[in-house]
Amino acid sequence: MIRTVSRSLFILIVLLHSSAGAQDWARKMFKVTEHDFGNVARDAKAEFRFEFENLYEEDVHVANVSSTCGCTTPRVENGSLKTYEKGAIVAHVNTDRFLGRKGATLTVTFDKPFYAQVQLRVGAYIRNDVIFDPGSVQFGSVDQGMAKEARVRVQYTGHSNWRIVDVKNANPHLSVQLIEAGRRGGQAWYDLLVKMDDAAPVGYIRDHLLLRTNDPSRAEVPLLVEGSVVSSIVVSPASLFMGVIEPGHEVTKQLVVRGKRPFRILSIECGDEDFRFDTSDAGTPKPLHLIPVTFVAGDTRGKISRTIRIETDLGTMTVPELAAYAVVSQGMGQ
Repeated sequence: MIRTVSRSLFILIVLLHSSAGAQDWARKMFKVTEHDFGNVARDAKAEFRFEFENLYEEDVHVANVSSTCGCTTPRVENGSLKTYEKGAIVAHVNTDRFLGRKGATLTVTFDKPFYAQVQLRVGAYIRNDVIFDPGSVQFGSVDQGMAKEARVRVQYTGHSNWRIVDVKNANPHLSVQLIEAGRRGGQAWYDLLVKMDDAAPVGYIRDHLLLRTNDPSRAEVPLLVEGSVVSSIVVSPASLFMGVIEPGHEVTKQLVVRGKRPFRILSIECGDEDFRFDTSDAGTPKPLHLIPVTFVAGDTRGKISRTIRIETDLGTMTVPELAAYAVVSQGMGQ
């Protein structure tokens, strides 16, 4: 179990350590600080998310992120984090404007709760002989239970005997059909027909297909696959943080459960009696339900994390789940 650092202890750590050591609190929020994209095609969508999580009781804020090279453009996803919330620094390689071996250092500057900087490093080799059109497989937003297809054209210019010999795919809900569309001189064209089946689970899809070629020096070329499978039941917030609470105290927050047509909520469970749900009005069919959630802090200190499961009368395919958590503190006088 990860413990939060109390405000007084946090300040003491920063004051007693050196400037370099004081940066560690920010670096510890990142599990990964380096990424090599390997070989990527020209015009391919090449992005990597450096995820970070606020491990502390204080709010964390990203003030700025910069790059040492125009070959990589960074952006911030959710730069203001409360305890145990997650964000990301997204590194986007500009494969449409650069070629060859490229590398960049991204400097992430935090100004809350204290000043700190974290450096992230990325690298890639951008090929000039392989082009994707479009630059990735994009399914967009897909309703749960529906299948979807997308097509990408692969163009190669170089050796006359170059071929794609296989496509590696680790996602069981994706299937790939490889079609050689044409060949002339040193050029070759392939169409990739990618299908997502109707059993794909709810959530964000971000995978890579690996095109295996007969090129001995650069045998594999990754192709990004993105999409979002959307449930007919949407719960907000997507994760429920009850706050930092002293033992014996309680807090109530609200879940919004929305459907595309009227429905009834049959049950809400999370396996913890400290979380209580007011479902007194949930048995009436309607497209929007407001569910008060109350957490009563017990004697166990630290992070309390549970999974809330909501069952409706729309069937087993539409049973949304979300994370709920709270931090039970030592109390101000302890």
